[in-house]
Amino acid sequence: MSVRQHWRPAVAAALALAVVTGCGSGSEPAAKSDGGSGTRVFSADNGEIKIPAAPERVVATGYAVPALIEADAALVGISTWKRGLAMMTEQDRATYERLPKVAGESAAETNYEAIAAAKPDLIVIGVPKPVLADVDLKRLESIAPVVAIGPTVPDAWRELSRRQADAAGRTEHFEAAKDAYEKKAAELKAKYGTVLSSLKFGHLGAYGDISKGTFHREFAKSWGTNIAQDIGVTYYGEVKKKGGGGLDVTEYPSLEELPESLGEADAITYTLQPDGTPAEAVKQVIDSALWKNLPAVKAGRVFPLQYTEAATYESALKTLDSIDKAFTPLLNR
Repeated sequence: MSVRQHWRPAVAAALALAVVTGCGSGSEPAAKSDGGSGTRVFSADNGEIKIPAAPERVVATGYAVPALIEADAALVGISTWKRGLAMMTEQDRATYERLPKVAGESAAETNYEAIAAAKPDLIVIGVPKPVLADVDLKRLESIAPVVAIGPTVPDAWRELSRRQADAAGRTEHFEAAKDAYEKKAAELKAKYGTVLSSLKFGHLGAYGDISKGTFHREFAKSWGTNIAQDIGVTYYGEVKKKGGGGLDVTEYPSLEELPESLGEADAITYTLQPDGTPAEAVKQVIDSALWKNLPAVKAGRVFPLQYTEAATYESALKTLDSIDKAFTPLLNR
């Protein structure tokens, strides 16, 4: 059963309360009403855009796809989102498979004719700002209002998905998913807080380059670390030189630098693929003699994590489950 099915009653209660009290959820609005015309002005990456107050036919691409599927938005077309399929619930996967695909994995694979045929009243583009150059915005704007709401730094998925849900008029569903995630994270923080408080963690990511002999070191607020931080994990260190976006929290040292990079860690987490196996870039590291000689590895404090690329609250529940499973041995020490 979908997590969303569990929190629908909470959504109904929240909506009833809002009607009685006239109060919202407490979050800052991303748009302002345009009188009684049924439209509002929304602040997006591509400017102040007039959009329907209650969209009825929405097209979503990129990171907006999982966010709006989970929010039960009125979707009539989406881009493919293969990287996130393993993190979808059975219900959301069925929705994904059913919806017409109007774009591919990259912004350059946008099918403008298919989008026009879907007759949307709102198009939500979830790609990074630099990638917008690959999209013919003027052509899309001739079809329907377009809001670009794309990722910046890895841990910004929380605000990103909120804005995407808001644009589609589904903020109440977003808030319920957020509450479910925060409740679970708080439970795990209470469960592991004492044992985690004394440990300094490092993280090995999955995007090293085997041909260049590099590994992927992720710091706090990166893909592999930000959800674990919500339950009290502390990741030490920072990149030597910030390069903007993900490069502010991740770097790619040579394998020979492994002892220098992770030698101070009391414990190490590392990324697994959705199927529970390490990618080749991770395997080359954990099979190396340098890895086996790290103090954290010798102490047996190494923890593999699945679903570290979750970019919505509902999918991040799977990440929390993986973290819980990985950290269970800490309670027996």
